[in-house]
Amino acid sequence: MSKALAKIARLRTALRHEEPDRVPVGEAFWTGFLLRCKAKWGPGFDPYRHFDLDYVTVVPNMDPRIQPFEVISQDGDDIVVKTGFGATIRRSGRLPMPHFDSFSVQQPEGMAGFVFDDPADPRRFFQGGDDQLNCVGDALSRNIASWQDRLTPYLDDFAVFGGTCEPYEYLWRIIGSENALVWMASEPEMFDAFVNRVGEWLLAFTRAQIVAGTGRLSGMMIYGDVAYRRGMLFNPKRWREMFKPHVKALIDACHEAGLMVIYHGCGNASRIYDDLAEIGLDGYNPLEAKADLDVVELKKQYAGRLAFVGNVDVRILERGNPDEIRREVLYKLQAAKGGGWVFQSDHSISWDVAPESYELATRILRENGEYPLKI
Repeated sequence: MSKALAKIARLRTALRHEEPDRVPVGEAFWTGFLLRCKAKWGPGFDPYRHFDLDYVTVVPNMDPRIQPFEVISQDGDDIVVKTGFGATIRRSGRLPMPHFDSFSVQQPEGMAGFVFDDPADPRRFFQGGDDQLNCVGDALSRNIASWQDRLTPYLDDFAVFGGTCEPYEYLWRIIGSENALVWMASEPEMFDAFVNRVGEWLLAFTRAQIVAGTGRLSGMMIYGDVAYRRGMLFNPKRWREMFKPHVKALIDACHEAGLMVIYHGCGNASRIYDDLAEIGLDGYNPLEAKADLDVVELKKQYAGRLAFVGNVDVRILERGNPDEIRREVLYKLQAAKGGGWVFQSDHSISWDVAPESYELATRILRENGEYPLKI
């Protein structure tokens, strides 16, 4: 069996709540961590290959309008750009994350007139360039390779996931988080109509991505931050009315194509975990420990219904104490009993994690994460 087929089988087995040969591993990495690794292991360093991870997520150009970034101003490492979302974003070399200066839609009436390019435009998948989700983060990238060219090198050795969003994760980039939460309450009809427009566009985009990736994709990552540290950003009843049908449609489309589905949602969204299990989600990620989530306890409640991906406390990895790291890995490994857990951090591997610390965590997992588990 090829490396890719073995890893695809491992993930599928774990996500259907059975025990594979060993616990699968996935991860997301900050640019600063990768730079530290390249300084240690050389410029050709690839974290997925070096740490022998099981899956890689590659996201196409999801911008509403396909266009190069407009550079508003630049002073050394400080740059302000306008993206295909119509957002104006400030990226400072001194700060870890970007700042959104303004958004495309400033008034609720503007939601109805917002224009989207074709969700199935081939340029999203087969042409390189600039796009907000891939290029604006803890670093600014420009003119990246096409989605096809970025995923192709991983096909022989990994399970390759595509990426999409549910409507809230997408629409706040157009209207802003504050407006999204205010208009949801003050302008429910206009907001609901926009949610439905965005949801239909995302479903068409996801289906087009599945077609473009036919025979190559093993899964789909759905991004959807609808919670913060203490709970949901808005009433779960609202989520069930406005967003749940669209999330279900995305999951159904992916399952019809034979793809595994993992939902990435930051914060503590535990009040909708039952809903996500009900609509057929395979795995939930990242289960932030800083949001008081504990995968070992959640597994007791959701075993056989919803698998989990993540929850290894990145703050412990940042501190770098080997004994703490060992305790964290072995404790969270309990969630892998009977399958249903994928080893991953509780969000991503930050600038402050030493390469040796992450390497130690994965080594402890390898030494103890083959079935039967050693815990």
